[in-house]
Amino acid sequence: MVLLYCMAQTTPNQTTELETLLARAAELAAKHDVDSAEFMSAAWNAILDAHPGMREELADKELRTQLKKLRKQGMIGLA
Repeated sequence: MVLLYCMAQTTPNQTTELETLLARAAELAAKHDVDSAEFMSAAWNAILDAHPGMREELADKELRTQLKKLRKQGMIGLA
């Protein structure tokens, strides 16, 4: 989702460059028998590292979602 957002914010030339780099990274991963889940995890971590504060923002959003769910279930009160 973040990658699609980032790609939507780029020019066609930047998107082409990004796609080329991703394709090359995928080729290298396949050549060296890197597990696809490990490759995608590394790519996700690279995206988070490239966007300062995004990791924390996503964690905060997840926490708010969990708290909302617990409140709806009556497991915690509203402070």
